[in-house]
Amino acid sequence: MSDAGFDYDVAVVGGGPAGLTAALYATRLGLDTLVVDRGGGRAAMMQDTHNVIGVTEDVSGVEFLATAREQVQGYGADFRRSHVEDVTALGDDADDGFRVGTDGDETFRVRRVVLATGFTDRRPDPPLPPTGRGLHWCLHCDAFMFVDEPVFVMGTGDSAAYVAMILLNFTDEVDLLTRGDEPAWSEETAELLANHPVDVIEHEVTGVERDESGWLAALEFEDGEVRPYRGGFPMYGSNYRAALAEDLGVERNDDGTVAVDDHGRTSVEGVYAVGDLTPGHNQIPVAMGEGANAGIAIHKDLRAFPRSLDEIESAGPVGDDEVPAVSRALRETALAHEGHAGGPRESGSESEAERTADD
Repeated sequence: MSDAGFDYDVAVVGGGPAGLTAALYATRLGLDTLVVDRGGGRAAMMQDTHNVIGVTEDVSGVEFLATAREQVQGYGADFRRSHVEDVTALGDDADDGFRVGTDGDETFRVRRVVLATGFTDRRPDPPLPPTGRGLHWCLHCDAFMFVDEPVFVMGTGDSAAYVAMILLNFTDEVDLLTRGDEPAWSEETAELLANHPVDVIEHEVTGVERDESGWLAALEFEDGEVRPYRGGFPMYGSNYRAALAEDLGVERNDDGTVAVDDHGRTSVEGVYAVGDLTPGHNQIPVAMGEGANAGIAIHKDLRAFPRSLDEIESAGPVGDDEVPAVSRALRETALAHEGHAGGPRESGSESEAERTADD
């Protein structure tokens, strides 16, 4: 446990790639860390993992996240499967900390908070192919899968039109499906579309055909036409899970994302945000990098040493009994971990950490 009356140094809200990486860095840098995750999320929806170096295609999102959680817990972080209902500042100063409350009637006093709550994609109405087997949400992740294959884009805005044109870099068979709605893209976008070989299909989708493996094979339209597709990308925008950010009063951008600096700091001191909740590419490696940056920044913010000259003047030099600053629980975990430089030590024997704590 953390000191100064706090239950944890850091509470990470959200257990996706960004949140778990922030927790990984915070824990390995000596901070008592709690991860609260309600489950689900975009990464959990992945049938296969793409664009994550060292992780092969056969790893699902659920498997990827389970391994990450096991890693983080192995370093000493605590994990709760719960929903955070509120985060409240305990004073006017960041060092006063925050209260984190869950729907399991648990409350925690923490020194810093990381928001990693992400967003949900706005889904078009059915009929639709299954996610990961014809319905895909990430162009940068999945375009490689559809080289020389017929694909669709659903939507009526500029983003849908641009994604359709971008897909021409991978295949020459691209349809833009408005599903009976009026196009809302700009005149400039309309002129661009007219000069790219993208077919705009206005009729509503009425049925889905799959092959023997369950992958999308074709879509049926209300005029009776059946057009072959192997996959496609809905482009209807995102709903950011920003209720906690809103309650804390953090600054948000016009698109709904939380405004952060290069280290994940928000406009509210002591509150960080990472991953899909923030601006940038919605990619696992990007999210992991943001989580790492936030974890390192929080460590720098909270680490006890070096003590500043002003602190030395008021509190005196650092005494032998004050070091190391890492908590007893994390010290014991580090000493028993297979990655410890001295090799893992049996938990049943008195550790150096215990002997030092008793002195």
